[in-house]
Amino acid sequence: MVRIPAGWFWMGSEIGQDNERPVHRLWVDEFLLAACQVTNTEYARFLDATGTEAPPFWHDPNFNHPRQPVVAVAWFEAGKYCEWLSRASGRHYRLPTEAEWERAARGGTESKIFPWGDAPPESLPDYERRWKTGPEPVARYAPNAFGLYDICENVHEWCSDWYRADYYSISPERNPPGPETGQRRASRGGSWRHHIKVTRCAARSSISPEFHYADYGFRVACTP
Repeated sequence: MVRIPAGWFWMGSEIGQDNERPVHRLWVDEFLLAACQVTNTEYARFLDATGTEAPPFWHDPNFNHPRQPVVAVAWFEAGKYCEWLSRASGRHYRLPTEAEWERAARGGTESKIFPWGDAPPESLPDYERRWKTGPEPVARYAPNAFGLYDICENVHEWCSDWYRADYYSISPERNPPGPETGQRRASRGGSWRHHIKVTRCAARSSISPEFHYADYGFRVACTP
């Protein structure tokens, strides 16, 4: 787990989609976020301990390397993993909010498009050779300034929030939890299967919480 310091930051983007506006200043309390996306090895412990059914693609060789992020986990199942991990550890694990995720992805740097700056994703090492048939094993390349690996890339990551396109216009200034209700859950980060494999820090996405997609995974957060 990586400690993300409390602080103000500017959330959103003027160059992105309408749902990323208005850019607004937020305070996020200190929290912990996993350095890596939850891997197949970690998720296997949860399956063994709880008797939960394995997700789709569990035995697919494109997705079952021990160090690859687990994929095709629905939002509800990601929540159950956090509940199990909390019981097993005595700490409160959960999914991050959208605001926490974006704060962490930015690495303490304001007004940059990607975790590393403004250079395009194609400038990343080995970009043309990566993500051919599935996500990569985690932590193969350098982390962002906060020490987070594969943030904005590899798989979409579930957030705790319900999704609402215009939420930024009514979001509270401190620790926004997301809308009270909705039909889709928010997600962040890029995906191995998209044409552009890495998203901007501010880019938002969402799907129905019961869906199992081969490019959806998650990383856990924890309140200190």
